[in-house]
Amino acid sequence: QVQLVESGGGLVQPGGSLRLSCAASGTIFRINAMGWYRQAPGKERELVASITSGGSTNYVDSVKGRFTISRDNAKNTVYLQMNSLKPEDTAVYYCSARIIVDTERIYWGKGTLVTVSS
Repeated sequence: QVQLVESGGGLVQPGGSLRLSCAASGTIFRINAMGWYRQAPGKERELVASITSGGSTNYVDSVKGRFTISRDNAKNTVYLQMNSLKPEDTAVYYCSARIIVDTERIYWGKGTLVTVSS
């Protein structure tokens, strides 16, 4: 059974930094694209950043220049380095991955809370 487990969330002051990690475990043939989504209170879930198996990245405009997504394929792990955090970045952050076990499907983590506040 495949699981995605996020870590690294917490409380940080505006202008601060956090690094989120998400590790995939289980019987995995291959991991294709991986990504980070977030959902703020009263808002819909949005894609923050994604990365292909080859390392190509994509970001939502609001985080460009502040967030960096990366992955370690040997560890089945994706990271999100978040710098210059703003109060509007406060949300639950979810990891997602397209994983092939026998066929490809999308898996989700349970989420980690990031709170940006003074």
